[in-house]
Amino acid sequence: MHTRLIGVGLGFLLLFGMVAAKLSLATVFMPMAPEKRQIASQVPEIPKSDPKGQIAGDFALPDVHRASIIDRNGQTLALSLPVAQVYANPMELIDAADAARKLKSVLPQLDEAETTRRLSLKKQFVYIARDISPVQEIAINNLGIPGIYFEASERRHYPLGRTAAQILGGVDIDDHGVAGIERFFNERLTKDRTPLRLSLDVRIQAVAREVTQAAMDEFQAIGAASIVMDVNTGEIISMVSLPDYDANDFGHAPADSRFNRAVTGMYEPGSTFKLQTAAMAIEYGVAHIWDRFSTIPIHIGRFTISDIKSDHFAPWLALPNVLAKSSNPAAAHIALDVGAKRQQDWLRNLGFLSRVPVELPEAGRPIVPSSKNWGISTVMTVGFGHGVAESPLAIVRGTAATVNGGILIKPTLLAREQDEAAKPDNGTLPPDNTPGTASPAAPVVPAAFRPDNTSNTSSDAPSPSPAPEGLRVISEENSKLIRKMLRLDVTQGTARNAEVAGYFVGGKTGTAEKVGPNGRYLKHVNISAFTSIFPMNAPRYAVYLMLDSPHPTPKTHGFVTSGWNATPAAGKLIARIGPMLGMFPDTKNAAKIDAEMAIPLEPGIPPGKRALGPGNDPGDPRIAAQKEKQEKAAAKAAEKAARLATKASERSLRHSPERG
Repeated sequence: MHTRLIGVGLGFLLLFGMVAAKLSLATVFMPMAPEKRQIASQVPEIPKSDPKGQIAGDFALPDVHRASIIDRNGQTLALSLPVAQVYANPMELIDAADAARKLKSVLPQLDEAETTRRLSLKKQFVYIARDISPVQEIAINNLGIPGIYFEASERRHYPLGRTAAQILGGVDIDDHGVAGIERFFNERLTKDRTPLRLSLDVRIQAVAREVTQAAMDEFQAIGAASIVMDVNTGEIISMVSLPDYDANDFGHAPADSRFNRAVTGMYEPGSTFKLQTAAMAIEYGVAHIWDRFSTIPIHIGRFTISDIKSDHFAPWLALPNVLAKSSNPAAAHIALDVGAKRQQDWLRNLGFLSRVPVELPEAGRPIVPSSKNWGISTVMTVGFGHGVAESPLAIVRGTAATVNGGILIKPTLLAREQDEAAKPDNGTLPPDNTPGTASPAAPVVPAAFRPDNTSNTSSDAPSPSPAPEGLRVISEENSKLIRKMLRLDVTQGTARNAEVAGYFVGGKTGTAEKVGPNGRYLKHVNISAFTSIFPMNAPRYAVYLMLDSPHPTPKTHGFVTSGWNATPAAGKLIARIGPMLGMFPDTKNAAKIDAEMAIPLEPGIPPGKRALGPGNDPGDPRIAAQKEKQEKAAAKAAEKAARLATKASERSLRHSPERG
């Protein structure tokens, strides 16, 4: 018996020894790989991108399907991170309540009661949680719950949060773009894993947002927007719309925060549009800088076109002074001289009657009167920026065309050397918006703006700025003239608060009353905007800043006009971003440059020329035509008065006592 017991014991010892050896091999020495559906792959090391958008080092692209988005310097704006979805097969579970309790320990946000109910269903597939982290995935897997599985997925992440949130847009639960760049380039981002390189510079974007937010807070505005754009290439360096939101929380962001005021918002441009009125008059040859126009209020029915404060205005102003003083009646007279047909043609040629072609699906269409309703009153009101509503980007584009030599450029959010892969889903960009030829992403530094005016001959020096490409809308000569008038508005006009020493800023202020829900203008509720260019002697960047419904402060002496709020904010923005763009103030040659750009407020009439305005030679065919028109109108009015007098006399005779 003793021998048999020893034999049985040795047998069990051998059996358990074999089991122990097998377990050791399976779990310690030669562990089995987990089933693919049981646990997703772990997070790979995230590669870094160089400024050219290429992957640095020996890293491989992450195992994700949607390409990342970077700024012009290679800073990541959007990327996809590997995550997992956890699901269950309730038919394989032993205890649904116990499984739910264990899952709750790893996923605190899980509703234990609801999860227990779902895990008790007679189904073979139930989602438990989406987009769990790799750490949570491992922890759940270590719970050893039978019937729990994982599915590999990815989640879009925006590491800079609020930066350029409205531009980037967002994706849905299935990683399909639903707004902004994510939507416009959805197919490109899913088919080509090379990073999509934008024209934005996150450094400029951050500063622009800070300055715009500060102005919005100081003047208690309900919204604000700013744009920085290269006037030669059309590259948008910065685009800010406030209020904004965290791009990682797109689905829960309020509609007002997702609203991109820079391209979707339509606002009456106010006096910023007087720039276009002056430009069209000069280009069409109907006005010259020495012509003078009346500032006396104009009465149209029950409406009056007048200036906010005109007690310091002369009854007549020359064209440069019209822009500097920002006179509404004078701008209306200029528009009348241009005429309805040519005014519409001008606005159409500069893109003001159609959607701005930019890579944002949210870009809206302007609000403009129909051609049949474009009467005399419309001509006059449009002349000083009322009666039409345009997006801030449309104003920036139009301003750039007047100063860059007369070329209507194509605004773009793509870095200019972006390859052909960066096309929207249908393979083409919207009309008039195909990316141009390759050009350097780094800012160009004119010689006069380099420190100590030294030559920029190093190997990493930026290349010369490419010539603007697009439709010519203004002659180069007239473009140079307009530059001088815009510079005059900053040195002696309504935009004095935008001056930044050494940057030769030029621009045009604009204040427009807001239209209320009933279609009527709201008193003392304005849109204040300033559209500017710097440096005006060699235009490179357009800077636009707008405040929606700003309030007065003691510093503004009760005024809410652009010259007191949007204009100084734009000046602060230019002062801060100038050096970041590689442009340094040239104070050494400031006097010489300003002298070369100087133009008098009231230019004299050149010898042999005749000018519009009081006291000028009536032999000028334009004055003669005006006089003939006025004489015809007076004669017609006199004839009508005579007819009425005759009829009145006849009625009097019929009812006189002698006839009774």
